[in-house]
Amino acid sequence: MNKKITKICCIGAGYVGGPTMAVIAQKCPHIKVTVVDLNEARIAAWNDPDTENIPVYEPGLSTVVAEARGRNLFFSTEVDKAIDEAEMIFISVNTPTKTYGTGKGMAADLKYIELCARQIARVAKDDKIVVEKSTLPVRTAEAVKNILQNTGNGVNYQILSNPEFLAEGTAVEDLHAPDRVLIGGDTTPEGQEALNALVEVYANWVPRERILTTNLWSSELSKLTANAFLAQRVSSINALSELCERTGADVTEVARSIGTDSRIGPKFLKASVGFGGSCFQKDILNLVYIARSYGLKEVADYWEQVIIMNDHQKSRFANNIVKTLYNTVSGKKIAFLGWAFKKDTNDTRESAAIYVADALLNEEAGIAVYDPKVPESQVFFDLDYLGTRSPEKNKQLVTNFTDPYEACKDAHAIAILTEWDEFKTYDWQRIFDNMKKPAFVFDGRSIVDSAALTDIGFKVYTIGK
Repeated sequence: MNKKITKICCIGAGYVGGPTMAVIAQKCPHIKVTVVDLNEARIAAWNDPDTENIPVYEPGLSTVVAEARGRNLFFSTEVDKAIDEAEMIFISVNTPTKTYGTGKGMAADLKYIELCARQIARVAKDDKIVVEKSTLPVRTAEAVKNILQNTGNGVNYQILSNPEFLAEGTAVEDLHAPDRVLIGGDTTPEGQEALNALVEVYANWVPRERILTTNLWSSELSKLTANAFLAQRVSSINALSELCERTGADVTEVARSIGTDSRIGPKFLKASVGFGGSCFQKDILNLVYIARSYGLKEVADYWEQVIIMNDHQKSRFANNIVKTLYNTVSGKKIAFLGWAFKKDTNDTRESAAIYVADALLNEEAGIAVYDPKVPESQVFFDLDYLGTRSPEKNKQLVTNFTDPYEACKDAHAIAILTEWDEFKTYDWQRIFDNMKKPAFVFDGRSIVDSAALTDIGFKVYTIGK
């Protein structure tokens, strides 16, 4: 008989844990869902009386939180208490790429996952189902299992892998109506029982045929593979964008032509300044690292090329700005429209804007940043994190604006780095009148009407044209 889950705890209140648990609570009023995090400021923000102030910006999320919070959705810093009470524990903590030691710059840093597992082992008094939700390298479940099963306090653990396939900006839609929910578990009877308990949770709102079950390794590898394939499409079209610029082809026309082929399909064929986000690069580097660790050189080299192409696209965009502005941007004001890695999110992880800015700051440019959802503190955090120059120097060269027209005033050039819809509807004539001439626009996301801007008098550069 399958155990009906009534209490869930999620460790980690970030971009994955927060929205996922909010929707589970909304759709399963009979389950008490507690999200815990050691970061007090973050938990306080999730508990803000005004749900518009929650720390993750996703369209529709504040409504979901408003409905479930206080009823059966709780945000807390009392990690031990939540672990103790829960029958099912989701691990949704950060797994950044290592910045030190063996595997530096490639392998995932599992220290937060391990700390989580040790904490569960220390606190748990009865059997638990532990679910990996973070994006993880293959075989992490093995490590978690070893830590949990060797504590010797007689508690039985079942480990499941339940990777998220959320796209930021549409996370709530993706959670409400997912393409698929993937759950991996052990093939033992106990493993299957745990797996079915999680299937039952999702079945409250997801059609059964969309819930796929696999073994643990297949589930873990499927997540990395999905992101690797998507990122590969972006790098593939970006590689051709450079060829289009040289030959007079138009990359949007090429993308449309191949996208109508049903075997290829139209998605993820938009040439741009490059992909960002916390997952694509991290997951591919994981794939590369795993392949290398098994001695699969050709496999590793193949996937690494997707990252190399992406880095090339970002540096090419920055170099083109310098070249077009008569080979010097020193002391010139360059306005950045957009800092988030994509529209409808306040997440900036691996955003192309950071790397383009870094390259221009090396050329002593002054950068004016406007993003509708990213606060000034985040912009400086992202640049300081690179460690290219001192925080003082970044403060000196970068200014944040809350008004796009002010950001663009007296600028020599505008670089569009995020595809926010509002950029299309600006009064571009007004922007042109207040800029230094010649006024350049570098559209890294192909979103503005280049013909209309050219008529106003702008010199427009669009990737792949």
